[in-house]
Amino acid sequence: MQLGVNVPNFGPGTDPGVLRSWAQTVEGLGFDLLMVSDHIVVTPDVAEQYPAPFYEPFTTLAWLAGITHRVRLGTTVLIVPYRHPLLIARMAANLNDLSGGRLVLGVGVGWARQEFEALGVPFQRRGKLTDDRLRAVRAAWEDDTDHRAGRIPIWVGGNSDAGLSRAVRLGDAWHPLRITTPWLRDALERMKRITEEHRRPAPALAPRIALRLTESPVTGSDRLAGEGTIDQIVDDLEHLRLLGAETVVLDPFNGDPRETCHPEVAWKALATVSAAWRQSTSHDPSYDPTSHDRTSHDRTE
Repeated sequence: MQLGVNVPNFGPGTDPGVLRSWAQTVEGLGFDLLMVSDHIVVTPDVAEQYPAPFYEPFTTLAWLAGITHRVRLGTTVLIVPYRHPLLIARMAANLNDLSGGRLVLGVGVGWARQEFEALGVPFQRRGKLTDDRLRAVRAAWEDDTDHRAGRIPIWVGGNSDAGLSRAVRLGDAWHPLRITTPWLRDALERMKRITEEHRRPAPALAPRIALRLTESPVTGSDRLAGEGTIDQIVDDLEHLRLLGAETVVLDPFNGDPRETCHPEVAWKALATVSAAWRQSTSHDPSYDPTSHDRTSHDRTE
């Protein structure tokens, strides 16, 4: 199972230098995937959670592609209704090419009603727009004479039954966000029924979970996967592996924009998880320690 990191590309502490350090840290710690989120207009509903500056994901990832070498690059998640499908298809294909085939296109329907209004996109039609545009993106890749774009994996976000259905019909992987493990077990049962209804194979599982490292155990049925002591977090990762997750993305942003002013806190937590997970998997006969460079970047020490 591979591990990724959701990097904050927004907030008062974020600037090009910090984004560079994030990329170097994530790659240096041996993580497999670096992802960023998507907003175009920082309307009041967006700013409440993700204040400016907000760096556009395609632009940001294209820049980070030039200062990284191995780590995959992705969106968690690109809001599909915000862009024309041919623009998505071309930008994704170009970014994949420029990065040496490292792109993962995570997609979603969006939630910020004021941002939809600012862009002139009908909020109530966002589900159908997402479905139609994903089909158009795939068709554009298939029609392209350069078929490398067709190998870009599409991860479909969304925790609702509509999101599960979209992942089955249009995705290579299902990308649920910030979940509990009991909820995920139930959702996978619903996924099984949906795959039977559509007579399609189940997509891969690639959840994005919280990362909140604590000294004392976090208890309660509402504990998110990725919250708690390092032992709890490693147990969560192992549980997700056993549930079939091919990649798990860790999200170190816990909701306070001021966190972006102190990224070293998140870097330390990521270093702790990387070391603990490496130790855990080193006891697995199927684990190949030579498959990843797990050298820590000096900014995390």
